[in-house]
Amino acid sequence: MKREETVDYHIKSSWHAISRMYNQKASLDDFTASIGYVLININSKEGTAATKIAPLMGLEARSLTRMLKTMEEKGLIYRKQDSLDKRSVRIYLTEEGKRKKEISIETIKDFNLMVRQEVNEEDLDNFFKVFQKINETIEKIQLETINPNQYKSKVYEL
Repeated sequence: MKREETVDYHIKSSWHAISRMYNQKASLDDFTASIGYVLININSKEGTAATKIAPLMGLEARSLTRMLKTMEEKGLIYRKQDSLDKRSVRIYLTEEGKRKKEISIETIKDFNLMVRQEVNEEDLDNFFKVFQKINETIEKIQLETINPNQYKSKVYEL
């Protein structure tokens, strides 16, 4: 099987192309796509508990720590003790953070609009259905890894 015939090749190459495109756009305003994604996951008015951001993004907390420090140094966010739970820290956007969050949202909206102009609704619906099935397959494989005896036969009944 050629790599171009594998599902993961197309997913990964598309994601890398999207990521490069987002990074090019973000670099014009002196930030990265990763920072933009973090900004999108922070509530602009109420802030977001620091412990909630990583799970929202599908990351480990320690992976996010360095990025939050960088974002704080760049003046995009600030940390403040939660008024209700003194043990918890909330992350808030500065005005510059809010501005860059809006740039990130607009970039995503523009890309999605352009895709929808190029790809008809039926094809997009099928695309979403296929990705749903891929995610279900990934979940089955992960369950098999956790408990191989219970799930092994189900994984291969796809």
